[in-house]
Amino acid sequence: MLSQVNSFGLTGLNGFPVKVEAYISGGIHAYETVGLPDAAVKESKERVRSAMKNAGFDFPGDLHVTVSLAPADVRKEGSIYDLPIALALLSAQGNLKQAPLVRAVYLGELALNGDVRPVNGVLPMVISAREAGESVFFVPRDNAAEAACVDGVRIFPVENLRQLVSFLRGEGDMKPQPPTVFVPEEMTYPWDFGDIKGQATAKRAAEIAAAGGHNLLLSGTPGSGKTMLARALPSILPPMTLAECMEVTKIHSVAGYRGLVATRPFRSPHHGASAAAITGGGSNAQPGEISLAHMGVLFLDEFPEFHRDVLESLRQPLEDGVVTVSRARTSCTYPASFMLVAAMNPCPCGNRGSRTRACTCTPSQIQRYARRISGPLLDRIDLFIEMNDVPFEDLSGKAAGEPSQSIRKRVTAARQRQMERFSNDSTRTNARMTIQEIEAFCPLDGGCQALMEKAFRRMDLSARAYQRLRKVARTIADLDGSDRIQEKHLAEAIRYRRLSILGENEL
Repeated sequence: MLSQVNSFGLTGLNGFPVKVEAYISGGIHAYETVGLPDAAVKESKERVRSAMKNAGFDFPGDLHVTVSLAPADVRKEGSIYDLPIALALLSAQGNLKQAPLVRAVYLGELALNGDVRPVNGVLPMVISAREAGESVFFVPRDNAAEAACVDGVRIFPVENLRQLVSFLRGEGDMKPQPPTVFVPEEMTYPWDFGDIKGQATAKRAAEIAAAGGHNLLLSGTPGSGKTMLARALPSILPPMTLAECMEVTKIHSVAGYRGLVATRPFRSPHHGASAAAITGGGSNAQPGEISLAHMGVLFLDEFPEFHRDVLESLRQPLEDGVVTVSRARTSCTYPASFMLVAAMNPCPCGNRGSRTRACTCTPSQIQRYARRISGPLLDRIDLFIEMNDVPFEDLSGKAAGEPSQSIRKRVTAARQRQMERFSNDSTRTNARMTIQEIEAFCPLDGGCQALMEKAFRRMDLSARAYQRLRKVARTIADLDGSDRIQEKHLAEAIRYRRLSILGENEL
């Protein structure tokens, strides 16, 4: 007997429909799975066998069984097909009617005792299935909350195989998952700008970076507060919108995280991470750290200590806001619009520029250390800040600095101005402006033009650095509530373009 169950697969962030067909016939005993299954799909035979028996159903072990996953020319990966395969076998044996199986989509991994375990990528699959016209889904209970974020669908959380079969037979009751309501939360963060002593210039630069989504490089002696400032940065970022929340949650769902991501990501990989871990990869072309940091912050501490190929792999995503992960069997494009915040020492010993400790590095050692970061990568960073030792008077003072909450209000107001400015296109922040948008929204009057020309010639700026200066000046003007870029805004942007902190004269 032949049966069919609807399911879905996933390539990158895009789902595709999969028809799980089962055919049981007499003849020589065999069990075949066809349709380009990977090892996890082939192993579903033993999971399905044990789950069916422990749930009280017979497994067709003495017959010829063929399980087909269509379309046959697309590779099927993972354990998400366990549940639909079990249902297809039960239907082919006459234990389930075919009608309810073709009116819904089934996803889930089976435990040996018949429980339904969570799987990765449920949210993007449900979104793709809804766009294809599906509206009813049976998913593992642990995946139900994220699936219920999608409007216009009914999500049924499944605990075990026996429960689902009883419901499909009309013998039991299952209540759909209530819709997951997105409510922007006022989060409490472990790091607050009010706790950072001194470093007024660095905190101002961080505010500008947060307001415009700009990339930031912090250089300073050990203990000057670079890491603390970077970790406090999420506390001044504006709350995510529903559209941003769904976009981020899709990526995290593919990576195996559960639930709605309601706060901006902060990712801080170790400097020993590989290029595949940072940009994405593996046999399944999984998203990497830069995609998991989408709409948030990617913090690279000990910046020069990262492998050269890792640093160079950041260049294209920093420019385009997406990354394409290509492997022999698949090619996936993931969003990667993140703020890069990097921290480094000014020299190998870390004491160059210190007021209290002498630097023991030679000029050639300092130069080699700085050259671990290539010029093209530095050209994609907008603000360069030098952080010196914090004086004792600042450390011992009882006066608290400006708290993150008040800074966040200014950042949110500046982001709101940008949302209104870019309401007719896909750009979200000043840092992502195209050349056409820069010309339209960042005009320079006579005084600004003369100042820019002077800086361009003296600092030997590239065309990219020239455009990035205009973007930063536009963000400073937004924080100031100004409709046009003034000389003071451009002058402040130029001050943050000092590469002398990297051992250069005044690049």
